[in-house]
Amino acid sequence: MTFSIVARSDDGESWGVAVASKFLAVGNAVPAAVAGIGAIATQANANVAYKGLALAHLDEGATAPVTLQHLLEEDPDRDHRQVGIVDMDGVAASHTGSACFDWAGGATGEGYAIQGNILTGPEVVEEMERAWCGSTSLPFAERLLAALTAGDEAGGDKRGRQSAALLVVRDGAGYGGHDDVAVDLRVDDHTGPIVELARLLELNDLFLTATTEEDKVVITPELDTEITALVRALGHDDLLEWAGTENFEMRVAPTGSWIDQRVLAILRGTGSEPQA
Repeated sequence: MTFSIVARSDDGESWGVAVASKFLAVGNAVPAAVAGIGAIATQANANVAYKGLALAHLDEGATAPVTLQHLLEEDPDRDHRQVGIVDMDGVAASHTGSACFDWAGGATGEGYAIQGNILTGPEVVEEMERAWCGSTSLPFAERLLAALTAGDEAGGDKRGRQSAALLVVRDGAGYGGHDDVAVDLRVDDHTGPIVELARLLELNDLFLTATTEEDKVVITPELDTEITALVRALGHDDLLEWAGTENFEMRVAPTGSWIDQRVLAILRGTGSEPQA
């Protein structure tokens, strides 16, 4: 009833899961990941206990295939399960139980595991794999989404569309740098969940990710004068107050020494925010 991709980034710094299904809130049941340890998707007749068990095995040094073996050996309903795992080194493993509803199957390669059940056919997995392997230039989260989109466009879940989710972890990537969650987005009930997920990812990139060095604009005295005039015209005392009010605090230096170039364009009225 679901199709997913579990993967590690080529640079070995991020792990993630992208998943879609004709099932309410698929992001609640299927994905789990911890930076530096690995990622898992549990689906079909999902055993949600797999998530914690798999991450514990991976944390203890087990590879993805060994972890998968442990999960299946301990589960009498293994024939009804489908699961994909990628470990810290990018080794992947996938299992489709013999009792999973057709079409069901998967594919693995270096750094990724793709799997799905109740699909329109094998072309769903094939197109996901093709999209993943052909999109190495994209940022990791966008690459996961591209694979998910390709599967959906190839037919996806043969029952229809309802929910989708995207989870990406990387050390220090969370809000304020205090955890590893770079992306944790869920569309729980929607007629076009993957399109909506793409919209949310754009918002996530603007509001919940830190500015890269190349996107930082140093605030010179001249620029400070301009910014001060702009924020005061909007009813704020200074840049930091405006940024905090508008949820751009991760895109402005706490000292006010730099501002993200996209946020500066929004402030100037020459740029635009993603549609909320």
